[in-house]
Amino acid sequence: MNMLTRNNRLQIAKRGFKDLVGAMLRKPWIWAYLAAGITYLATLLVVSIGGGAWALLYAALTFASFAVIVGVGQMFVITLGPGNVDLSIPATMTLAGTLALKFMETDGALVLPGLLIALGVGLACGLFNFSLILLLRIPPIIATLSSSFLFQSLAIWSNRGLRIKPPQILADFTTGGTFGIPNAALVALLVSILAWFVLEKAIVGRWISAAGQNSRAARLGGVPVNAVRFGVYLSCAVLAGFTGFMLANFSGGANLNMGAEYMLMSIAVVVIGGSSIAGGNSNVPGIWAAALFMFLIVSMLNSYGFGAGVRLILTGMIIVSVVALASKRGHKI
Repeated sequence: MNMLTRNNRLQIAKRGFKDLVGAMLRKPWIWAYLAAGITYLATLLVVSIGGGAWALLYAALTFASFAVIVGVGQMFVITLGPGNVDLSIPATMTLAGTLALKFMETDGALVLPGLLIALGVGLACGLFNFSLILLLRIPPIIATLSSSFLFQSLAIWSNRGLRIKPPQILADFTTGGTFGIPNAALVALLVSILAWFVLEKAIVGRWISAAGQNSRAARLGGVPVNAVRFGVYLSCAVLAGFTGFMLANFSGGANLNMGAEYMLMSIAVVVIGGSSIAGGNSNVPGIWAAALFMFLIVSMLNSYGFGAGVRLILTGMIIVSVVALASKRGHKI
């Protein structure tokens, strides 16, 4: 009897384990984490940096943090449905970082006003973007791409191409760590938790998902669709401005190309992370996996000595593979 009971318990445990594994494989973010883990291990085989495995992870967490913050903002926009994307993120980052650092002029006493300027620039950029979308009825892709040229031009005019250095206290904070974890990663984690709470626990999150799944039905159901879109585009731009502020301090100064790589990066981390490109479904945990994967894949290919052309081809193929695997699962976390 005891043997039978023990066998039954074993079978139940095995079945439960299989169900758990099956459920995990259906999660939209699992493939991005698996890809990031495999890439991390492959990089460790050849990389030679002081500190070994932890040093590589520390670097990945640091550089992924900026992609996470802008990715969260882009995720909100993409969740609104097809055609919604913010292509002005790089220019917003550059303008916010440039104006904030120019105001502070390396003065550590002006850190808070400098941060408020960066957030204010993001807010102004978001307002301008949405005014083009709502009042002039310009498609979001065209509106945000057009406004990006204006924002970039303002950044060029404001600093005349000079590299503006940050206050030392901000440079130390953004490049430093707390309890062995990069400060930039801790900030990105806080942003991620807030975004997850909004999407999963607040009524605003349900409104965003409803608007993305069917805006007409959402409007008929009492969802203030235009107000939701307004808040989403403003949030995306504010996060872009904040990222520009962080990145400028981390990299030792604001320059006109500082946001260039984040146009496609902000979209890639959303798609690879498991959010639906068709809208209506978002995925905060997946953004972290995708951001780590994007950094690690470049590090791995560099470590193996591949040329720039080969790196681009292999990176594209790997990204397509991850997205293809992730597309065979359900959307909710």
